[in-house]
Amino acid sequence: MICKRSENDNVEYMFGIVGVPVIEVAMAAQASGIKYVGMRNEQAACYAASAVGYLTGRPVIVIGGSSDQNQETTGAFQEFPQVEACRLYSKFSARPSSLDMISSVVEKVTCLMFDQFFPIFFVREVPCCPPPPVSMADHIAITEALAVLKGAKRPLLIIGKGAAHGRAEGALRELVEGCGLPFLPTPMGKGVLPDSHPNCVAAARSRALLQSDVVVLLGARLNWILHFGLPPRFDPHVKVIQVDLCAEEMGNNMQPAAALLGDVNAIVKQLLEYVHKDGWKYPADTEWWTTLKEKMAANATMTKALALQSTTPMNYYQVFHHISQLLPHDCVIVSEGANTMDIGRTMLNNYLPRHRLDAGTFGTMGVGLGFAIAAATVQRNQNTGQRVVCVEGDSAFGFSGMEVETMCRYKLPVVIIVVNNNGIYSGVDAETWEMMGKMGDLTTVAPPVTLLPEARYDEVMNAFGGRGFLVRTEEELRSALQLSLSDWERPSLLNVLIDPSSDRKQQEFPWLTRSNL
Repeated sequence: MICKRSENDNVEYMFGIVGVPVIEVAMAAQASGIKYVGMRNEQAACYAASAVGYLTGRPVIVIGGSSDQNQETTGAFQEFPQVEACRLYSKFSARPSSLDMISSVVEKVTCLMFDQFFPIFFVREVPCCPPPPVSMADHIAITEALAVLKGAKRPLLIIGKGAAHGRAEGALRELVEGCGLPFLPTPMGKGVLPDSHPNCVAAARSRALLQSDVVVLLGARLNWILHFGLPPRFDPHVKVIQVDLCAEEMGNNMQPAAALLGDVNAIVKQLLEYVHKDGWKYPADTEWWTTLKEKMAANATMTKALALQSTTPMNYYQVFHHISQLLPHDCVIVSEGANTMDIGRTMLNNYLPRHRLDAGTFGTMGVGLGFAIAAATVQRNQNTGQRVVCVEGDSAFGFSGMEVETMCRYKLPVVIIVVNNNGIYSGVDAETWEMMGKMGDLTTVAPPVTLLPEARYDEVMNAFGGRGFLVRTEEELRSALQLSLSDWERPSLLNVLIDPSSDRKQQEFPWLTRSNL
């Protein structure tokens, strides 16, 4: 019944780990035509499902086992208040009271995804949920927002994950190019417009945030990633125009000058309609554009100097410089780690929307391999011919590393690049590690951030039938990556050994805004 209802709702993929009592659910899913991907860890299965939901615009449904209802309070197998535990983290959490109610509950889940309500008695008359409604902003709010934007001396558009999820790339390109506005993508907003776009000011991120006088949030939120919109990262007098689908997000952390509630794609089209009437465009010869371009050029020069160093072991910038030269422009980039993700975000460009998956707002480590499996499964099913490249820190890889077996089992040609600095943030070289071992018990001597030097993650991939490469030099990196990108039959893992002391270039501000309390 679960799978029949899911089939009616066009569910294509299921990720999980089977065991009593859900083995039959997976078997029934396959029998009904749903693609079942057996994972090695339940967390990775949920990560994969959430990535598919983002890539395809479909809701994520989590199905779990529990004890029999008539055994509650008796200490039954898997007796736990699952419904209550999940309620804090999901839009809807329920336990069907009978077999007959399974169809109703699954139907309600898919409808709640779009904040619609369908009475239970309609369930069997609706084979699949209709498309979600598209809400538009109030016309008065649109005119207020445009008045604020046109009055800006230093405007900035911030394109967030919500714009990617809302498929707003076409309208946003027209707005950016038609109005001549600078834009900055958030990490998951990369690729909505290409990072190589001449109006992208990501290389001057800190300067753009600090000195802009009007910021337009397009599916982006003033959380920790955007430093809450507060000083010292933002001008204390900055005006914010907020475009968001959720009313509860309006005014979060600061009062917007204009609040546009609704679908980001529809609202950008509303803005364009008004702009087209008067032909307004932000001038290209302003002091603001000059300031941004000068800062971008200065930062690019600093990064290039680090990238062109010819040292062994390599630093982060050398590694990403060569990777960026070889990656196809249409590949899906999955990334997680500390410095690996932060530096990689600035050096690995995205050219297409929804082609970047990373640790997101929660900064959750361990998402990478599940995300990569999901992306590779979708790409194979849609026959896009696009590569999936998963760039991992060595610590981040350890969270879900056993999922390389899943990739090998299903012959998913994911390219994994482990940037291995022997630790979390930083590690030590093999000689130092050996010396510490002679000093006493490593549990009291070794720094907590250290991992085993030069761990052979490449051999883990080899053990399951994939291709593993141990990389120490620029030449080995380029050769291994080219071979991996040409192999569509199996996954590959490049274990790239870098200088354990390699770090980010000097930052103007610390990465995390702290409270003064």
